[in-house]
Amino acid sequence: MNELEANYKIFKRLLKSSLKTQINWKLKPKDWNMLEVVYHIRDEEREDFRLRIELLLKEASAPLSDSDPESWVEDRAYALQDFKKVRKEFLKERRSSIKWLRSLHKSNWDNAYIHPKYGAMSARMFLVNCLAHDYLRIRQMIKLKYSYLKTHTKKSMKYAGDWE
Repeated sequence: MNELEANYKIFKRLLKSSLKTQINWKLKPKDWNMLEVVYHIRDEEREDFRLRIELLLKEASAPLSDSDPESWVEDRAYALQDFKKVRKEFLKERRSSIKWLRSLHKSNWDNAYIHPKYGAMSARMFLVNCLAHDYLRIRQMIKLKYSYLKTHTKKSMKYAGDWE
């Protein structure tokens, strides 16, 4: 929970410092831009991790609905949304998640749904994966910022070191 809260501050800073020209920029056509990433993490916060943890903590055998976050990018037209609005919504959702998680007492984090493909999926597993997802998206945002800089500068970046 402390790490999720620390990541809130990282997301807030990364998203605040995004240049307007950078928000819709992509290195490759199939890559996500910053707007698509922030919309994705907003939807994941609302409709995936927190929701699944909540369901499992209430009822161990609760069936989990199918979700396909990768398809939401196109289905929900992420690239056409308002960046500032979505950024604000994500940060609000994350604050709500942290507040809710901190309010939990004596919860059974081992409550698990048995998924036909993945096996036992516990509330704790979803919490750990929420944190892992944060790290993946933070890395993605930083890579976007690095690639944008590399593409838009005429100066050598060799002195900084290699990305890979």
